[in-house]
Amino acid sequence: MIATSERKQAPYLEALKQTPRAVGPRWFEELRGAGKASFEALGFPSPKQEDWKYTSVEAISSAEFFPAGGESVALALEQIPSDFLTGHDARRLVFVNGIYRPQFSRAADLPSGVRVPSLAEAAGDGGGLSTNLGRHARLREESFVALNTAFMENGAVVVVPPGCRWDRPIWLVFVSTAPERPIMSHPRIVIVAGAASEATVIESYVGVEGNRYFCNPVTELIGGADAVIEHYRVQQESRAGLHVGTLAAELQRGCRLTAHAVTLGGALVRNNVRVVLDGEGAGCVLNGLYLGAARQHIDNFTEIEHVKPRASSSELYKGILNDSAHGVFNGKIVVHKDAQKSDARQVNKNLLLSQNAIVNTKPQLEIYADDVKCSHGSTIGQLDPDAVFYLRSRGIGVEQARSLLSFAFASDVTGRIKIDSVRRRLEDLLTARLQGRAGS
Repeated sequence: MIATSERKQAPYLEALKQTPRAVGPRWFEELRGAGKASFEALGFPSPKQEDWKYTSVEAISSAEFFPAGGESVALALEQIPSDFLTGHDARRLVFVNGIYRPQFSRAADLPSGVRVPSLAEAAGDGGGLSTNLGRHARLREESFVALNTAFMENGAVVVVPPGCRWDRPIWLVFVSTAPERPIMSHPRIVIVAGAASEATVIESYVGVEGNRYFCNPVTELIGGADAVIEHYRVQQESRAGLHVGTLAAELQRGCRLTAHAVTLGGALVRNNVRVVLDGEGAGCVLNGLYLGAARQHIDNFTEIEHVKPRASSSELYKGILNDSAHGVFNGKIVVHKDAQKSDARQVNKNLLLSQNAIVNTKPQLEIYADDVKCSHGSTIGQLDPDAVFYLRSRGIGVEQARSLLSFAFASDVTGRIKIDSVRRRLEDLLTARLQGRAGS
């Protein structure tokens, strides 16, 4: 077993040796080395591990992916869907196969004190990145975080100073393209919101259709006291793309985080979300929507830790699965002994549109305090035949009726998205997907 694991790691470790990279500060190089050591020790996860029980990463561990070279500059601007670049007044940083492309980006005219440098720039300017980078994502426990850290070179840093309230979103666009050979990228994002600040950050992941690649992003989000943060992760990878994404957030006293995760593409997708409510009165809202068709495999793993008193969390994840798609939801809420007066709610609902679609759902509560309000639940079902009949009796065709009911099921999540341009685009994509598949 050990030999097999080492054999699967070997191409990635060899790629580390062969990849020319700029030398960073000593602490940065030590962090990379720690990531490499952890990846060697951990290996790839397997279904024998409880948190990966329903998901095999064989498509990643048994394939060979190459670090981006010329592929990072070969992409033409018109190949990026225009909705990711225009139609809004957001500041944006664009990355192709994890490498920052300034010619596609627009990072000027930021409010005083707000900084959005690339990771390479932030690592070299001595601006305090070392106090946050690698401190919140669990590189010694999670294989893909360790792998990301070992390859870490490119990515984005968003710093919002204390008291700054900016109502325009900062848009981070990650484009994957692999026209000639399978490519891997490991973007690293750090978001720091100072005390009493307000910020909105959008991460968009899009792939050139038909290309096979592996995207492994890690985001570390630090919320200061009384900060208000809106975070979006919209994933629209190629149908052949592989995506393992991680969001690790730590919230201080009174900080409020609302995080939206929308998964539309990818052959194999794993979304990891971990939030630590480490200050009294901190709170988070997690909203998730995932659509699977054909033979897509989409796994959502969430963990919320209530560490201090009077923290609150609310979680709603919804999935719509068609054809032979496989969905997984594994949600855990941990209320620590000192987190009295905690309020935690978790709901996962799934809609199966075909007989061959599968979902595994496992909501969990671990409560070590005795004065809390906590609840969790999950549902798996199909479209209500009475509702379909009602719409058909009003002259609506069966496929359109199924599409309308599926859209209504999803709208409970999309309706919570505050940014009009993002919500409209998702609703358009949702309508197109459901109308194209409703009769399957």
